[in-house]
Amino acid sequence: MDEVLPVVVVGAGPAGLAAAAQLVERGLPPLVLEAGPVAGTAVREWHHVRLFSRWAELVDAAGEKLLAPMGWRAPDPDRYPTGQEWAEQYLQPLADALGERVRYGARVVGVARRGWDRVVDVARASEPLTVRVETVAGEERISARAVIDASGTWGLPNPLGGDGLPALGEPAAADRIGYRVPDLTDPGVRARYAGRRIAVAGSGHSALTALVALSELAGEVSGTRVVWLLRRGEIGNAFGGGAADQLPARGALGRRAAEAVAAGHIRTVTGFRTAAVERDPAGADRLVLESFDGVRLDPVDEVLVLTGFRPDLSFLSEVRLDLDPVLQAPRALAPLIDPNVHSCGTVYPHGARVLAQPEPDVYLVGMKSYGRAPTFLSLTGYEQVRSVVAAIAGDREAAERVELVLPETGVCSGAGVLAAPADLAAPADRVGPGEVSGRCCGPAAAQR
Repeated sequence: MDEVLPVVVVGAGPAGLAAAAQLVERGLPPLVLEAGPVAGTAVREWHHVRLFSRWAELVDAAGEKLLAPMGWRAPDPDRYPTGQEWAEQYLQPLADALGERVRYGARVVGVARRGWDRVVDVARASEPLTVRVETVAGEERISARAVIDASGTWGLPNPLGGDGLPALGEPAAADRIGYRVPDLTDPGVRARYAGRRIAVAGSGHSALTALVALSELAGEVSGTRVVWLLRRGEIGNAFGGGAADQLPARGALGRRAAEAVAAGHIRTVTGFRTAAVERDPAGADRLVLESFDGVRLDPVDEVLVLTGFRPDLSFLSEVRLDLDPVLQAPRALAPLIDPNVHSCGTVYPHGARVLAQPEPDVYLVGMKSYGRAPTFLSLTGYEQVRSVVAAIAGDREAAERVELVLPETGVCSGAGVLAAPADLAAPADRVGPGEVSGRCCGPAAAQR
């Protein structure tokens, strides 16, 4: 009976669709459950920024093979697509090729062993998994041979509070706080920030991207001012390695951010760990931020919280997981991705053995597998799912084999710069890095 059960893949993003394509290639039935209405829903939310991976690093081999009979042609391998291009030109066509094996509007709210909670030992290797799903038609249970969680971290941004909890008053001020790099090419979004005083919290590549964009806005619209809040005591290496950076695109973003600060539109406040957010008594539409040591900033009109993301583990509460207590990543993977030690170019390819959990046939892959670590590499994610699917298929030799050779610098995926004309997109030193459902790529300074 178990042989005919599908392998449930949570999320129709890059890693999830690659996993489904690998399953099809292995002759195993996938069922991709996507909470959003389209493939790559999260990617489409940063449609306006350009990846600093080329197309050559963004197309999975099994996915390309599945698309070939449909007449799909790979984009120029040396171009750097925007999030919108990645979603529309690759992710959605791949989901369309999978057909009814992808279900939209299907939110996974629970995974368990059929009929047994996590405490009981007896059925863990004999009973199938069940996946609880919410749809517009109601709830249902789906029996599964295995579950590959590729749901990412995009839906759960870190809060403004310096202790990892929402700052006091943060939820009540949600109308003035954003957690994504704003699309300033959108007239409505531009109007929200133009001529305003904006606080940007964070020191990773999303924050740098926002600083560059807002500095350009300040140069165009009088009265636009930016306060950059750093939890660390000094700017230090927040701008990266510049011309010496392993990844020229990453270095280019850092140089542009440094130039934006030098231009005078950005005031930097270091050592500021937000404790509270209050409405300004003199103007209810403005916010006052207070640090844990009692420092209060001048009122701001808007706050951008760009301090990374964290995994949603709530729907996995009834399966047995072994996660690192710091990063919330699989325990064996955590030492490889610690942002205090590694960049995406130093994390070697890994697969099922590193990702395996105490719960049989449950795997966290893609950005979800990185927990709170700010780095992610699409090619590594594709290698993860290749190995995991091989393990599910019983091909231990293929699961253990490494089939990915990375360039020495690594190739980082992510949305990090505002969309640029196509003729500016190809040279690596003319685009910048950023993030996909988390900041990429380290070693960005820890968000303390």
